[in-house]
Amino acid sequence: MELKFRVAARIAKPVHEVFEAVAEPAQLSHYFTTGGAQGRLETGAVVTWDFHDYPGAFPVHVIEVVQDEKIVLEWAAYEGQAPGVEGGTMADAAYRTRVTMTFKPLDDGRTLVEIAEGGWRETQAALDGSYGNCHGWTQMLCALKLWVERGINLRADFYV
Repeated sequence: MELKFRVAARIAKPVHEVFEAVAEPAQLSHYFTTGGAQGRLETGAVVTWDFHDYPGAFPVHVIEVVQDEKIVLEWAAYEGQAPGVEGGTMADAAYRTRVTMTFKPLDDGRTLVEIAEGGWRETQAALDGSYGNCHGWTQMLCALKLWVERGINLRADFYV
Protein backbone atom coordinates (compact mmCIF):
# COMPACT_ATOMS: atom_id res chain seq x y z
CA MET A 1 0.00 0.00 0.00
CA GLU A 2 1.42 3.37 -1.02
CA LEU A 3 1.48 5.85 1.88
CA LYS A 4 0.17 9.22 0.70
CA PHE A 5 -2.57 11.71 1.49
CA ARG A 6 -4.29 14.82 0.14
CA VAL A 7 -5.98 17.62 2.06
CA ALA A 8 -7.77 20.66 0.64
CA ALA A 9 -9.44 23.92 1.63
CA ARG A 10 -11.19 26.82 -0.02
CA ILE A 11 -9.78 30.23 0.85
CA ALA A 12 -11.94 33.33 0.27
CA LYS A 13 -9.22 35.36 -1.45
CA PRO A 14 -7.81 35.54 -5.01
CA VAL A 15 -5.28 32.89 -6.03
CA HIS A 16 -2.31 35.30 -6.21
CA GLU A 17 -2.84 36.50 -2.64
CA VAL A 18 -3.15 32.94 -1.33
CA PHE A 19 -0.11 31.73 -3.29
CA GLU A 20 2.04 34.59 -1.96
CA ALA A 21 1.00 33.80 1.62
CA VAL A 22 2.68 30.41 1.14
CA ALA A 23 5.66 31.35 -1.06
CA GLU A 24 6.76 34.46 0.86
CA PRO A 25 8.73 33.58 4.04
CA ALA A 26 7.62 36.64 6.01
CA GLN A 27 3.97 35.67 5.60
CA LEU A 28 4.57 31.94 6.15
CA SER A 29 6.36 32.81 9.41
CA HIS A 30 3.29 34.68 10.66
CA TYR A 31 0.87 31.76 10.56
CA PHE A 32 2.66 28.42 9.97
CA THR A 33 6.40 28.15 10.61
CA THR A 34 6.21 29.16 14.26
CA GLY A 35 10.01 29.35 14.52
CA GLY A 36 10.34 31.20 11.21
CA ALA A 37 10.95 30.57 7.52
CA GLN A 38 14.05 31.66 5.62
CA GLY A 39 13.99 31.98 1.84
CA ARG A 40 11.26 32.40 -0.75
CA LEU A 41 9.86 29.24 -2.33
CA GLU A 42 11.41 29.33 -5.81
CA THR A 43 12.40 26.49 -8.13
CA GLY A 44 15.78 25.07 -7.14
CA ALA A 45 16.00 26.85 -3.80
CA VAL A 46 16.77 25.20 -0.49
CA VAL A 47 14.99 27.16 2.24
CA THR A 48 14.71 26.53 5.97
CA TRP A 49 11.62 26.15 8.10
CA ASP A 50 11.54 26.04 11.89
CA PHE A 51 8.64 25.00 14.12
CA HIS A 52 8.36 25.32 17.90
CA ASP A 53 6.78 21.85 18.04
CA TYR A 54 9.73 20.33 16.09
CA PRO A 55 12.69 22.41 17.30
CA GLY A 56 15.56 23.15 14.97
CA ALA A 57 15.43 24.64 11.50
CA PHE A 58 15.51 22.08 8.71
CA PRO A 59 15.96 22.26 4.93
CA VAL A 60 13.10 22.29 2.46
CA HIS A 61 14.13 21.51 -1.13
CA VAL A 62 12.00 23.39 -3.65
CA ILE A 63 11.62 21.20 -6.73
CA GLU A 64 9.23 23.28 -8.83
CA VAL A 65 7.25 26.49 -8.57
CA VAL A 66 4.69 27.69 -11.09
CA GLN A 67 3.55 31.15 -9.98
CA ASP A 68 -0.03 31.14 -8.67
CA GLU A 69 -0.48 27.45 -9.64
CA LYS A 70 1.85 24.98 -7.97
CA ILE A 71 4.65 24.45 -5.43
CA VAL A 72 6.49 21.12 -5.24
CA LEU A 73 8.94 20.53 -2.42
CA GLU A 74 10.77 17.72 -0.69
CA TRP A 75 11.82 17.44 2.93
CA ALA A 76 13.15 14.84 5.32
CA ALA A 77 10.78 11.96 5.97
CA TYR A 78 10.10 11.55 9.66
CA GLU A 79 8.87 8.31 11.09
CA GLY A 80 7.14 7.61 14.37
CA GLN A 81 4.47 9.23 16.49
CA ALA A 82 4.40 13.00 16.60
CA PRO A 83 5.73 14.80 19.68
CA GLY A 84 2.87 15.70 21.98
CA VAL A 85 1.31 12.29 21.45
CA GLU A 86 1.95 10.04 24.46
CA GLY A 87 5.23 8.24 23.81
CA GLY A 88 5.69 10.21 20.62
CA THR A 89 9.11 10.72 19.08
CA MET A 90 10.00 11.53 15.51
CA ALA A 91 13.16 10.25 13.85
CA ASP A 92 14.77 11.44 10.62
CA ALA A 93 14.43 8.45 8.30
CA ALA A 94 17.24 9.49 5.87
CA TYR A 95 14.99 9.87 2.82
CA ARG A 96 12.62 12.57 1.59
CA THR A 97 8.91 12.80 0.96
CA ARG A 98 7.39 14.99 -1.75
CA VAL A 99 4.76 17.66 -1.11
CA THR A 100 2.71 19.13 -3.96
CA MET A 101 0.58 22.20 -3.34
CA THR A 102 -1.82 23.35 -6.03
CA PHE A 103 -3.72 26.64 -6.17
CA LYS A 104 -6.84 26.84 -8.35
CA PRO A 105 -9.01 29.93 -8.81
CA LEU A 106 -12.71 29.23 -8.35
CA ASP A 107 -15.53 30.95 -10.22
CA ASP A 108 -16.72 32.71 -7.06
CA GLY A 109 -13.33 34.41 -6.46
CA ARG A 110 -12.11 31.92 -3.86
CA THR A 111 -9.01 29.73 -4.19
CA LEU A 112 -8.92 25.95 -3.83
CA VAL A 113 -5.66 24.87 -2.19
CA GLU A 114 -4.76 21.18 -2.29
CA ILE A 115 -1.76 19.68 -0.53
CA ALA A 116 -0.65 16.13 -1.28
CA GLU A 117 2.30 14.34 0.29
CA GLY A 118 3.70 10.91 -0.44
CA GLY A 119 6.82 8.82 -0.66
CA TRP A 120 7.01 7.16 2.76
CA ARG A 121 8.26 3.61 3.15
CA GLU A 122 5.61 1.00 3.86
CA THR A 123 6.26 0.53 7.58
CA GLN A 124 4.25 1.22 10.72
CA ALA A 125 6.69 3.96 11.74
CA ALA A 126 6.31 5.65 8.34
CA LEU A 127 2.52 5.35 8.56
CA ASP A 128 2.65 7.04 11.97
CA GLY A 129 4.84 9.78 10.51
CA SER A 130 2.47 10.30 7.58
CA TYR A 131 -0.44 10.75 9.99
CA GLY A 132 1.54 13.45 11.79
CA ASN A 133 2.23 15.26 8.53
CA CYS A 134 -1.41 14.96 7.45
CA HIS A 135 -2.36 16.60 10.74
CA GLY A 136 0.25 19.32 10.18
CA TRP A 137 -0.85 20.15 6.63
CA THR A 138 -4.50 20.22 7.68
CA GLN A 139 -3.58 22.64 10.45
CA MET A 140 -1.55 24.67 7.95
CA LEU A 141 -4.60 25.06 5.68
CA CYS A 142 -6.74 26.17 8.65
CA ALA A 143 -4.05 28.65 9.70
CA LEU A 144 -3.62 29.88 6.09
CA LYS A 145 -7.37 30.49 5.79
CA LEU A 146 -7.52 32.51 9.01
CA TRP A 147 -4.36 34.45 8.17
CA VAL A 148 -5.33 35.41 4.61
CA GLU A 149 -9.01 36.04 5.27
CA ARG A 150 -8.88 37.62 8.75
CA GLY A 151 -5.24 38.38 9.66
CA ILE A 152 -5.42 35.98 12.61
CA ASN A 153 -2.49 33.73 13.58
CA LEU A 154 -4.14 30.46 14.65
CA ARG A 155 -0.84 28.96 15.81
CA ALA A 156 0.24 31.90 18.01
CA ASP A 157 1.28 30.49 21.40
CA PHE A 158 -0.04 27.08 20.33
CA TYR A 159 3.19 25.24 21.15
CA VAL A 160 5.06 27.50 23.59
